[in-house]
Amino acid sequence: MKVVFIEDVPDVAEVGEIKEVADGYGRNYLIPRRLAILADARATQIVEAQKKRKAQIEAKTEAEMKELAKQLEGLDMVIKAKAGTKDRLYGSITNADIAEELSTSAGLVIDKRKIELETPIHEIGSYEIPIRLTKDIIPKVKLSIIEEEKVESEDKKETKPKAKKKTKAKAPKVAAEAETREETAAEETKPEGQEETE
Repeated sequence: MKVVFIEDVPDVAEVGEIKEVADGYGRNYLIPRRLAILADARATQIVEAQKKRKAQIEAKTEAEMKELAKQLEGLDMVIKAKAGTKDRLYGSITNADIAEELSTSAGLVIDKRKIELETPIHEIGSYEIPIRLTKDIIPKVKLSIIEEEKVESEDKKETKPKAKKKTKAKAPKVAAEAETREETAAEETKPEGQEETE
Protein backbone atom coordinates (compact mmCIF):
# COMPACT_ATOMS: atom_id res chain seq x y z
CA MET A 1 0.00 0.00 0.00
CA LYS A 2 1.29 3.47 -0.91
CA VAL A 3 0.85 6.16 1.75
CA VAL A 4 1.79 9.79 2.17
CA PHE A 5 3.14 10.65 5.61
CA ILE A 6 1.43 13.67 7.19
CA GLU A 7 3.45 13.45 10.42
CA ASP A 8 7.07 12.52 11.13
CA VAL A 9 7.41 8.87 12.10
CA PRO A 10 10.86 8.23 13.62
CA ASP A 11 12.98 5.73 11.67
CA VAL A 12 10.24 5.37 9.02
CA ALA A 13 9.56 8.63 7.16
CA GLU A 14 9.23 12.40 7.43
CA VAL A 15 6.26 14.63 6.55
CA GLY A 16 5.53 14.62 2.82
CA GLU A 17 7.31 11.38 1.98
CA ILE A 18 5.44 8.85 -0.12
CA LYS A 19 6.34 5.30 0.79
CA GLU A 20 5.24 1.76 0.14
CA VAL A 21 4.32 0.12 3.47
CA ALA A 22 2.84 -3.22 4.49
CA ASP A 23 -0.96 -3.26 4.20
CA GLY A 24 -1.48 -4.17 7.87
CA TYR A 25 0.96 -1.52 9.10
CA GLY A 26 -0.74 1.17 7.02
CA ARG A 27 -4.33 0.10 7.76
CA ASN A 28 -3.93 -0.72 11.48
CA TYR A 29 -1.32 1.77 12.63
CA LEU A 30 -0.47 4.69 10.33
CA ILE A 31 -3.91 5.64 9.00
CA PRO A 32 -5.94 5.29 12.28
CA ARG A 33 -3.38 7.42 14.13
CA ARG A 34 -3.39 10.06 11.39
CA LEU A 35 0.29 9.62 10.69
CA ALA A 36 -0.28 8.87 7.01
CA ILE A 37 -3.05 8.75 4.40
CA LEU A 38 -3.48 6.79 1.19
CA ALA A 39 -1.46 8.30 -1.65
CA ASP A 40 -3.76 10.13 -4.10
CA ALA A 41 -4.25 13.68 -5.46
CA ARG A 42 -6.11 14.83 -2.33
CA ALA A 43 -3.36 13.45 -0.12
CA THR A 44 -0.74 15.51 -1.97
CA GLN A 45 -2.69 18.73 -1.28
CA ILE A 46 -2.97 17.87 2.41
CA VAL A 47 0.75 17.17 2.59
CA GLU A 48 1.62 20.46 0.90
CA ALA A 49 -0.54 22.34 3.41
CA GLN A 50 1.16 20.44 6.26
CA LYS A 51 4.61 21.28 4.89
CA LYS A 52 3.77 25.00 4.64
CA ARG A 53 2.44 25.06 8.20
CA LYS A 54 5.51 23.22 9.50
CA ALA A 55 7.83 25.62 7.62
CA GLN A 56 6.06 28.64 9.15
CA ILE A 57 6.34 27.22 12.66
CA GLU A 58 10.03 26.43 12.12
CA ALA A 59 10.71 29.92 10.75
CA LYS A 60 8.98 31.52 13.75
CA THR A 61 10.89 29.31 16.19
CA GLU A 62 14.16 30.05 14.40
CA ALA A 63 13.55 33.81 14.68
CA GLU A 64 12.74 33.51 18.40
CA MET A 65 15.87 31.44 19.02
CA LYS A 66 18.07 33.93 17.15
CA GLU A 67 16.69 36.75 19.29
CA LEU A 68 17.31 34.73 22.46
CA ALA A 69 20.83 33.90 21.25
CA LYS A 70 21.58 37.65 20.88
CA GLN A 71 20.56 38.19 24.52
CA LEU A 72 22.64 35.24 25.72
CA GLU A 73 25.81 35.72 23.66
CA GLY A 74 28.59 37.07 25.86
CA LEU A 75 26.32 37.43 28.90
CA ASP A 76 28.36 37.63 32.12
CA MET A 77 27.03 35.70 35.10
CA VAL A 78 28.39 35.30 38.62
CA ILE A 79 27.56 32.46 40.99
CA LYS A 80 28.74 32.56 44.60
CA ALA A 81 29.61 29.24 46.16
CA LYS A 82 31.24 27.97 49.34
CA ALA A 83 34.81 26.84 48.77
CA GLY A 84 37.50 25.14 50.76
CA THR A 85 41.22 24.78 50.23
CA LYS A 86 42.77 25.04 46.76
CA ASP A 87 39.61 26.78 45.46
CA ARG A 88 37.63 23.51 45.51
CA LEU A 89 33.87 23.98 45.95
CA TYR A 90 32.08 22.18 48.75
CA GLY A 91 29.43 21.10 46.27
CA SER A 92 29.28 21.55 42.51
CA ILE A 93 27.66 23.87 40.00
CA THR A 94 25.32 21.99 37.64
CA ASN A 95 23.14 22.76 34.61
CA ALA A 96 20.21 23.39 36.95
CA ASP A 97 22.21 25.99 38.93
CA ILE A 98 23.18 27.81 35.72
CA ALA A 99 19.57 27.74 34.44
CA GLU A 100 18.38 29.15 37.78
CA GLU A 101 21.01 31.92 37.69
CA LEU A 102 20.00 32.83 34.10
CA SER A 103 16.40 33.06 35.27
CA THR A 104 17.10 35.24 38.31
CA SER A 105 19.85 37.53 36.98
CA ALA A 106 18.88 37.92 33.32
CA GLY A 107 15.20 36.96 33.42
CA LEU A 108 15.72 34.34 30.70
CA VAL A 109 14.05 30.97 31.07
CA ILE A 110 16.31 28.29 29.58
CA ASP A 111 15.72 24.55 29.83
CA LYS A 112 18.60 23.03 31.81
CA ARG A 113 18.93 20.28 29.18
CA LYS A 114 19.97 22.91 26.62
CA ILE A 115 22.96 23.93 28.74
CA GLU A 116 25.91 21.88 27.50
CA LEU A 117 27.99 21.39 30.61
CA GLU A 118 30.16 18.29 30.15
CA THR A 119 30.72 17.76 33.86
CA PRO A 120 29.60 19.71 36.95
CA ILE A 121 31.95 22.54 37.96
CA HIS A 122 33.96 21.83 41.13
CA GLU A 123 36.42 24.75 41.23
CA ILE A 124 36.36 28.54 41.48
CA GLY A 125 37.16 30.22 38.18
CA SER A 126 35.80 31.52 34.87
CA TYR A 127 34.06 29.30 32.36
CA GLU A 128 32.48 29.63 28.93
CA ILE A 129 29.22 27.67 28.80
CA PRO A 130 27.57 26.78 25.45
CA ILE A 131 23.76 26.71 25.29
CA ARG A 132 22.31 24.70 22.41
CA LEU A 133 19.06 26.45 21.50
CA THR A 134 18.74 24.64 18.15
CA LYS A 135 21.01 22.41 16.08
CA ASP A 136 22.80 25.44 14.60
CA ILE A 137 22.25 28.20 17.21
CA ILE A 138 24.67 27.76 20.13
CA PRO A 139 25.42 31.00 22.03
CA LYS A 140 28.01 31.00 24.82
CA VAL A 141 27.66 32.67 28.20
CA LYS A 142 30.52 33.63 30.51
CA LEU A 143 30.24 32.19 34.00
CA SER A 144 32.39 33.24 36.96
CA ILE A 145 32.34 31.12 40.08
CA ILE A 146 33.47 33.15 43.09
CA GLU A 147 33.84 32.24 46.74
CA GLU A 148 31.20 33.43 49.17
CA GLU A 149 32.62 36.14 51.40
CA LYS A 150 34.07 34.83 54.62
CA VAL A 151 33.29 38.13 56.35
CA GLU A 152 29.73 36.96 56.94
CA SER A 153 30.88 33.82 58.74
CA GLU A 154 33.40 35.81 60.83
CA ASP A 155 30.63 38.20 61.91
CA LYS A 156 28.57 35.25 63.05
CA LYS A 157 31.52 33.90 65.09
CA GLU A 158 31.94 37.27 66.81
CA THR A 159 28.28 37.50 67.81
CA LYS A 160 28.18 34.01 69.34
CA PRO A 161 30.71 34.72 72.16
CA LYS A 162 28.91 37.97 72.99
CA ALA A 163 25.70 36.05 73.46
CA LYS A 164 27.48 33.62 75.82
CA LYS A 165 28.89 36.50 77.90
CA LYS A 166 25.42 37.95 78.34
CA THR A 167 24.07 34.64 79.64
CA LYS A 168 27.00 34.34 82.07
CA ALA A 169 26.33 37.84 83.42
CA LYS A 170 22.67 37.02 83.96
CA ALA A 171 23.40 33.76 85.78
CA PRO A 172 24.43 35.26 89.20
CA LYS A 173 21.48 37.65 89.10
CA VAL A 174 19.07 34.78 88.42
CA ALA A 175 20.63 32.73 91.25
CA ALA A 176 20.25 35.65 93.69
CA GLU A 177 16.62 36.09 92.73
CA ALA A 178 15.98 32.37 93.29
CA GLU A 179 17.54 32.56 96.80
CA THR A 180 15.36 35.50 97.83
CA ARG A 181 12.27 33.67 96.58
CA GLU A 182 13.22 30.62 98.67
CA GLU A 183 13.72 32.75 101.80
CA THR A 184 10.37 34.48 101.42
CA ALA A 185 8.63 31.15 100.77
CA ALA A 186 10.25 29.65 103.92
CA GLU A 187 9.13 32.59 106.04
CA GLU A 188 5.55 32.32 104.78
CA THR A 189 5.36 28.58 105.53
CA LYS A 190 6.60 28.86 109.18
CA PRO A 191 3.87 28.18 111.75
CA GLU A 192 2.64 31.21 113.72
CA GLY A 193 3.96 29.90 117.05
CA GLN A 194 7.52 29.71 115.74
CA GLU A 195 7.55 33.36 114.69
CA GLU A 196 6.59 34.44 118.23
CA THR A 197 9.35 32.41 119.90
CA GLU A 198 12.00 33.85 117.63
